[in-house]
Amino acid sequence: MNRGLLIVLSVCLVLGGLAWLNRVELILSAVKWRTAQGEIAPHRAVSWQQGPVEETESPNERPPNIIYILADDLGYNDISTFGGGVAGGRVKTPGIDELAAEGAVFEQSYAGNATCAPSRAMLLTGRYPTRTGFEFTPTPDNMMPVVSLVNDAMDSGLPSNVRPETVVEGLAFEDQGLSSSEITIAEVLKDKGYYTAHIGKWHLGVSPGFAPNDQGFDDSLLMSSGLFLPEDDPNVVNAKLEFDPIDKFLWVGMRYSAAFNSGNRNNFKPGGYLTDYWTDEAIKVIKANRNRPFFLYLAHWGVHTPLQATKADFEAVGDIKPHRLRVYAAMVRALDRSVARINQTLKEEGLADNTIVMFSSDNGGPGYIGLPQVNAPYRGWKLTFYEGGLRVPTFFKWPNQIEAGTRVQTPVAHIDVMPTLAAAANAPLPEGVIIDGEDILPLAKGLDPALWGRENLFWQSGPYQVVRHKDWKLQVMENLGTQRLFNLANDPTEQVDLSQSAPEMLTTLQGLLAGHLAEGDGPLYPHRVEMSVAIDKTRADYFEEGDEFIRWPN
Repeated sequence: MNRGLLIVLSVCLVLGGLAWLNRVELILSAVKWRTAQGEIAPHRAVSWQQGPVEETESPNERPPNIIYILADDLGYNDISTFGGGVAGGRVKTPGIDELAAEGAVFEQSYAGNATCAPSRAMLLTGRYPTRTGFEFTPTPDNMMPVVSLVNDAMDSGLPSNVRPETVVEGLAFEDQGLSSSEITIAEVLKDKGYYTAHIGKWHLGVSPGFAPNDQGFDDSLLMSSGLFLPEDDPNVVNAKLEFDPIDKFLWVGMRYSAAFNSGNRNNFKPGGYLTDYWTDEAIKVIKANRNRPFFLYLAHWGVHTPLQATKADFEAVGDIKPHRLRVYAAMVRALDRSVARINQTLKEEGLADNTIVMFSSDNGGPGYIGLPQVNAPYRGWKLTFYEGGLRVPTFFKWPNQIEAGTRVQTPVAHIDVMPTLAAAANAPLPEGVIIDGEDILPLAKGLDPALWGRENLFWQSGPYQVVRHKDWKLQVMENLGTQRLFNLANDPTEQVDLSQSAPEMLTTLQGLLAGHLAEGDGPLYPHRVEMSVAIDKTRADYFEEGDEFIRWPN
């Protein structure tokens, strides 16, 4: 071999070695470069549809206005209504607490899923994924491979993510959406004469047929990417999570942009910190349509990562440690302010008595933000079907119909939102469509729980499936070959597995789960990865032998 060729080969080996050692940084840089290619126009005003200028009938004589406020990844313990509050109670949620106190609090309320998109599909349609096929959260085509690569390069102690051998590539990201054949609550209310508006996160597809305007919304101000403010904005405080592979992807894969009535096209810069900007626009919707029935779906991005707060909120929450907890607390403060402003606007406009306001979160708080108390006292996080991943607030305020201070112990879930709002508006449910949810308004108005007919709730994400039957809950993890049975009445934090000591109940719940799953035709598209998630430790903690984990399919 001649000397020149040997030098070339040596250089290639060195460069290849350096590239391998720095593969994570190189791939993230490539994602960031690609993300930056799309054009984002300057901020522009949004032209919401305007209702009648003059009042033709009293607001109390019309069908109720409806506002559904959905937080993202909000921990159960972050709401001071439940006795908690961020940072050991240092940061309260008075705006959310006021809404809860003025109506009904559902003490056992569940998300539709332990991740965002399937929950959103369930609350809008009232149907399980066995019927809609919408079982997994759509992710950009390059996200899961990059997140898995970053994850495997980290020394977390967790078992590596796996790509199931049976999984083949499915639909492209832009084609992963809730089928246009599904009937949403927005379509039901629109047919009843409501003006319908969506603000914020959607995550149910943005291609033609999937976008909010195609699913019943007259107007839609869409979160077309996921920064709350530009990373270098002088008014922002950022908290990057070096231990979390998802966070690393979000910082390079997201931008600061919105779109109006155009799916994910014609992007422009929002008008401020997202939580406040969307609240400003929500108030405009309320005022512009105060003289006709309206349905406003305000789907906040807060308090999802990337963790970004305004400097004003960061200073207001005080000297909280660590830095990420202080930023998170400031984000919760902004979300709480949003709810307070919506409530106050309704009162100022004379609309409060006959306006339904519902508040929830799409799932529990995530362990990957490294904050151990967000779901206390429950075990688990987002991306697990333990109570910490599924327990969410449901607050239901309607002064004309619901007595303030009502507390309901009966289990309810996101699938109940659609039939409940339809019943409140006296709107018929779609013909020929099986609705799995139930109208929970009678419970809020004092119905004897003994007269409540439903005994079962179901959750599913590929090979990870759960049924709650009365007070019993069975978790089946086919991908780990395990199952766990809990009695929530005696063990609400799921510490004691009774699958060996209660065989008859185990058999009963297995049968219920099998019957439920048999009703479906499978997901619209396959899951691409199964992520290892610790149950009792955050992502900031080192996973050790003997610690429990699940594999979350997505």
